[in-house]
Amino acid sequence: MRRYFLFTATTTILAAGALFAQTKTGTAVGQFLLIEPSARSAAMGNAGVTMSAEIQSAYFNPAAIGLFEGSGAQFTHSTWLADIAYDYVGVAMKLGDLGNFYVSLTALNSGEIDVRTVEQPLGTGEKYTVADLSFGLGYGRQISDRFSLGIQANYLQERIWHSTMDAFSLNVGTLYRISADGLRIGASVSNWGTRGRFDGRDLRILFDQNPDSFGDNRSLPAALFTDGFPLPILFRVGVGMPLTFGEDNRVFVAVDAFHPSDNTESVSVGAEWLFLNTFALRGGYQHLFQQDAEVGLTLGAGLQYAMDDLELNFDYAWAEYGRLEKAQRVTLGVRF
Repeated sequence: MRRYFLFTATTTILAAGALFAQTKTGTAVGQFLLIEPSARSAAMGNAGVTMSAEIQSAYFNPAAIGLFEGSGAQFTHSTWLADIAYDYVGVAMKLGDLGNFYVSLTALNSGEIDVRTVEQPLGTGEKYTVADLSFGLGYGRQISDRFSLGIQANYLQERIWHSTMDAFSLNVGTLYRISADGLRIGASVSNWGTRGRFDGRDLRILFDQNPDSFGDNRSLPAALFTDGFPLPILFRVGVGMPLTFGEDNRVFVAVDAFHPSDNTESVSVGAEWLFLNTFALRGGYQHLFQQDAEVGLTLGAGLQYAMDDLELNFDYAWAEYGRLEKAQRVTLGVRF
């Protein structure tokens, strides 16, 4: 088991190092994939690679899928920056001894925006929207009582007015627990996939092949081709430690390090205090040491209620975004 864990961890780190040999800030498409859905983890600075207690933990580390103890669903809504609507749904299903299955759906929508041109800067009277969609299928399995693996395949689409971009990606992760209630070590790679290229009727134009020639056809139908851009690959590695103070107080402390393909490295920290297994207070700080970061302090609270085989949870998170003001998330969940 120890040799297997070391082999997996080494392979993951070496693969990540090859992927991130060069970083290019602001050159990746599919940025909505980096919006963390879980209000619980968001309130803890998005340090979620070692968390497995909720269904949406699979976003941060697919290995959490293998540790799900039941089936259920979670829904997150956020009024994102600039009043953009963000929604995320995660559904977990147990497959018995075969492992666990996970389905996710992410949607982001800008709402209607006025079409403005140089000639008509106040608007042409037309409206357009920007909408992003991602659908994922994941599988996780607990290899032993301490070690789990997970993988998730995703299809994503970005749409700007009448033009769209499609891409496919993979998320993979591992999670190792030193003991049942001891230190946890997690690592994951997200958004490793194909390059995206826009196409659509907005890129169709009329072209004059030789503007210096008279008598030729100056309205030839043509199309513009955009470059293909990579997805924002993200490597996470972190540690988490649960602490118990009597029967009524539990604390979970987490630290995650991030190595993105389109930004600088950073570290996020967070903590959760759970009282009477019902009320939770959370806080954290995200992306410390990241160059030109606008994010910072995160706060939140949660409430969970269990009866028989049914568990309900409600979580809220507030996150600071500097000059971009703030973002808030609300997560509702049920597990049975």
